[in-house]
Amino acid sequence: MSKAGYIVYIDEAGDFGLRSVAPLDPNGASEWMVLGAAVLRKENESSAPAWLKSMRDKANNTQPSSLHFRNLKDGQKEIACNELIKMPLRLFIIISNKQNMKGHTNTPASYISGHRHWFYWWMTRLLLERVTDFCAEMNERDGTPDKKLQIEFSRRTDLKRSHFSDYFTRLWAQGKDAHLAKRIINWNVFDFENVLFLDHGSRAGLQFADIATSAFYQAVNTHPHGICCPDYAVTLKPLVHKKQGAHLNGGFTVWPYSLKHTKLSETQKTFFRLYGLPQYRM
Repeated sequence: MSKAGYIVYIDEAGDFGLRSVAPLDPNGASEWMVLGAAVLRKENESSAPAWLKSMRDKANNTQPSSLHFRNLKDGQKEIACNELIKMPLRLFIIISNKQNMKGHTNTPASYISGHRHWFYWWMTRLLLERVTDFCAEMNERDGTPDKKLQIEFSRRTDLKRSHFSDYFTRLWAQGKDAHLAKRIINWNVFDFENVLFLDHGSRAGLQFADIATSAFYQAVNTHPHGICCPDYAVTLKPLVHKKQGAHLNGGFTVWPYSLKHTKLSETQKTFFRLYGLPQYRM
């Protein structure tokens, strides 16, 4: 752990079930899944609890143990996002619409993971490709080639560290022969021994990831009354990583490639345009 130069805190919103999917099925799993990450320099880790306390005080957040964005009132959500953008973080967001994946089985990904939650680990792969690329760029810029990435997940009972290790060890072994090899994880900053699954309330960084992930989920997920709310995700735009001047495929990734089958609302389309998604993909 002494080599860690960066920490990535990972959380998700929505769920990764594919057997049945809303709105195609009345009681299906969520139409959208969002996987999000907040990346912090290791040297700032000790300051994060104070940042969180200041945020909660300003938002008058009295949740007993930890901050959960979905449980905040609208005004509190606005304050939380405005406080978050003051912090030295980078955000990475993977958004997946699952309508065209109902009942789908990805044989290569399922084989690599060896577990039924292959879709979660596959999205984690997409996320870590981008995060490790960013950390490697920081190492090159700063002249710190030995700095590694510490990975911290918000704990879930159905996701195990052994599952993570199985999936990513097999992916590492495949090297450039891996499917979707257009982008690969930068293994120079990856550290298999520094992966943690922790309770949400035990890390301020996990609560920052929760804010980002939930904000982007609210931007795309249509509530029963027929609307979504992109305001908070728009506020967070300054923190979303840009690669070669663009958010799309830098800190903001959309899957599948085309969302035409989803029949996006004008509000959703406006949101996706803001982050660089071209019209022909909507």
